[in-house]
Amino acid sequence: MSEIVPVGGGRWLIPVDYMPGMRVPGVIYADDRLIEAVIEDKAYEQVANVACLPGIVGASLAMPDIHLGYGFAIGAVAAMDVDAGVIVPGGIGYDINCGVRLLRSNLEVEQVLPRLEEVVSDLFSTIPAGVGSEGKIKAGRADLLGVLEKGAAWAVEQGYGFSDDLDRCEEGGRMAGASPDAVGERAFKRGSPQIGTLGSGNHFIEVSAIEEVYDDRAAGAFGLEEGQAVIQMHSGSRGFGHHICADYIGVMSAAMRKYGIDVPDRQLACVPFKSEEGRSYFAAMACAANYAWANRQVLCHLVRRSLSRVFRSSAESLGLDLVYDVAHNIAKIEEHEVDGARIMVCVHRKGATRAFPPGHPDVPEEYREVGQPVLVPGDMGRNSYVLAGTEEAMRQTFGSTCHGAGRLVSRAAAKKDIRGRELKARLAERGILVRGPSDESIAEEAPEVYKDVNAVVDVVHRAGISRRVARLRPLGVIKG
Repeated sequence: MSEIVPVGGGRWLIPVDYMPGMRVPGVIYADDRLIEAVIEDKAYEQVANVACLPGIVGASLAMPDIHLGYGFAIGAVAAMDVDAGVIVPGGIGYDINCGVRLLRSNLEVEQVLPRLEEVVSDLFSTIPAGVGSEGKIKAGRADLLGVLEKGAAWAVEQGYGFSDDLDRCEEGGRMAGASPDAVGERAFKRGSPQIGTLGSGNHFIEVSAIEEVYDDRAAGAFGLEEGQAVIQMHSGSRGFGHHICADYIGVMSAAMRKYGIDVPDRQLACVPFKSEEGRSYFAAMACAANYAWANRQVLCHLVRRSLSRVFRSSAESLGLDLVYDVAHNIAKIEEHEVDGARIMVCVHRKGATRAFPPGHPDVPEEYREVGQPVLVPGDMGRNSYVLAGTEEAMRQTFGSTCHGAGRLVSRAAAKKDIRGRELKARLAERGILVRGPSDESIAEEAPEVYKDVNAVVDVVHRAGISRRVARLRPLGVIKG
């Protein structure tokens, strides 16, 4: 593709004249090898399509883990002027506030390895996982309203966690502006039994080892050190968020003609941010975001309870403290500098993570000197990373960076070509224990279906939009 040209700093430019209707250029972060995958699956076309949306400012951005998604590519970032721009459900995704949570511990890897089989088995029996999985919490209408309005705080109030967990969540684990009145009945029905469940797809619980520390100061602030066992959790808003996205795509598809909006892809159905439909979707999206934070808070409680049972010690004694909880399918109203002026924008991050710098008021006070923790899971056969946000991210990407490795192979193709039982045996030979609802669900998430997260992180680190703090390796994995 001669139209995509390297411009330095790990960036590739899609010029504004690449296709009719583009209002801003496209910028893709990648190295020479990663850009080949972007070109092969034509994810760059979605980057160009997003550049046509009304009110978009700066550039249509894509992180190095970019791959095809619904409307927006997964790994995309786009900021819309709140006065002149639109809001796009396809720019947030179906699993609203899918995100990652990291627990530290006082356990050294050498203490965990002799009991790894017991740890993984207990986690798998404790945490509901898989398609349509339901938890032990059957939230009635009043409980669910509390979840949607309070987020993670609702879970803490019910005894699922510690109050200081909330200080270490993006947005404090609660997004303002949520209105249950904007949520359809289908979402309520799906959401009621799914709080405290992992779900399916790429969701997971992973016991990991801190393999290498790159930034001693930041790692110290986060409570991380080499040889330490930590736990990652990846889940979102489950069926509740799915129905909100589906409902509002229908609403916006019908409303676009009223607002005179034309888009190059019908999956980019959108309305003005300040329209009645736009405000209603944002209020419903905030409900789903709060549901996801409550869900991860309960999952965190279940993990603590499981490890306390295995190691016969309290969560406090084991040092099972939350490091941070980040969202990577969400839209936020933020102030950013665009063309020399500070303006309010609606930043869509779909498969992208916020990466705010040292000194930013939205970074928890205990981390403010080193920057926001950024959690980047890889795959169950390679590495994951803890990064930190930077000032350069504010200048280049509206304070955003990558969220994971990024798929190379579809789930259908993975199930056709990979045998889950053989994969489990292969990983076990390397000391990585994997459990899942089925062999097929494990095959879908094989390491070879993902890009190499080490290359993805190298791109964002070199570009300066986040910096490496620590590298993790998997020990035991529960797949959804």
